[in-house]
Amino acid sequence: MDDIDNAQINMDAEMERRIAAVRNKPLLVPANGCCLFCGNTVKEGVRWCSLECRDDWELRNE
Repeated sequence: MDDIDNAQINMDAEMERRIAAVRNKPLLVPANGCCLFCGNTVKEGVRWCSLECRDDWELRNE
């Protein structure tokens, strides 16, 4: 293995760690009938209107 392989392994491990941290982070904001990111109306029990809104909300609330 060379330095590039080692760097890729380290980057992959860091990405997995960050994904796990987001998945394990408790969500403190309950669903309220509106998308938590953009405010569009959503079904009962749903927090976001799209995957993009969910991802953007998670990035801003890390």
